[in-house]
Amino acid sequence: MRIGVLTGGGDCPGLNAVIRAVVRKGVGVYGHEFVGFRDGWRGPLEGDTMPLEIQSVRGILPRGGTILGSSRTNPIKIEGGVDRIKANLASGGVDALIAIGGEDTLGVAKQLYDRGVNVVGVPKTIDNDLNATDYTFGFDTAVNIAMEAIDRLHTTAESHHRALICEVMGRHAGWIALHAGMAAGANVILIPEKPFDIDKVCEYVESRFKIRYSPIIVVAEGAHPIEGQLALQAGELDAFGHVRLGGIGEVLAREIEKRTGKEARTTVLGHVQRGGTPSAYDRVLATRFGLQAIDAVNDGDFGKMVALRGTDIVRVGLDAATSELKTVPASRYEEAEVFFG
Repeated sequence: MRIGVLTGGGDCPGLNAVIRAVVRKGVGVYGHEFVGFRDGWRGPLEGDTMPLEIQSVRGILPRGGTILGSSRTNPIKIEGGVDRIKANLASGGVDALIAIGGEDTLGVAKQLYDRGVNVVGVPKTIDNDLNATDYTFGFDTAVNIAMEAIDRLHTTAESHHRALICEVMGRHAGWIALHAGMAAGANVILIPEKPFDIDKVCEYVESRFKIRYSPIIVVAEGAHPIEGQLALQAGELDAFGHVRLGGIGEVLAREIEKRTGKEARTTVLGHVQRGGTPSAYDRVLATRFGLQAIDAVNDGDFGKMVALRGTDIVRVGLDAATSELKTVPASRYEEAEVFFG
């Protein structure tokens, strides 16, 4: 078989590990041939390819990002986009496609499968918000990067007696904020799943200062206050209809200073969380996903996504993976609330 591989959406640590595993096993065990599509769905849409051979994937295991490039191109929103992809796959002799990505990339993969394209998905997102899998690769690395940053903020906050706010990624799901905040001993964690009360946040800040400690607040970029408390600006939309977020940390800093009289500063981690070398956990998980993905292709088991259940890698339908987001349940947030203030 001639198999195409693409990486779509936001980059994250571990993408190269998947590509390496797919090619190493696909060529070495099954004797398949591979072609890489550049820049997510733009590659098959425009027929932009690069060769993928064993030599191509040597040394890429510890590298962050993706050797194939990525983009947020959405072929479903482009007139005739699906037909162009099918035509380019046919003209290139591509029998099947492995799509590595998050909710948007795999949502496109599901629609292409429904229209006759042989697709297998691999779950990637630092947000850990893909349904039907316990964890996605990239998440562990992002959490560790955020945790280390928050650890460092503790010392500078204490030195200057400031409230420090760390804004992390998380559009609709607060998994990074929850895990990094708990691991680093944050005094308040704010997530998109539960609108926050700014008065309560300020109470936590003041109670922390009363015992001569400086508060650390971790906030996901998609967190928002209870309706009517604060006015937040809406940003422009990307190709998948998502608002470009960011800025909640600065809003919080201004309100905390105004309401408590205490100095507040914001650190926005942004793309730092997505860059750099993957953690050991993510390298292993991404490698296992890649091995199982090529097995699924070789078995002709299309329309599936490989997923982590406990310690096992299983196959689930792309529809199960993309039908709804996996958000932080109330019980998990309640565990963190014990340590607020």
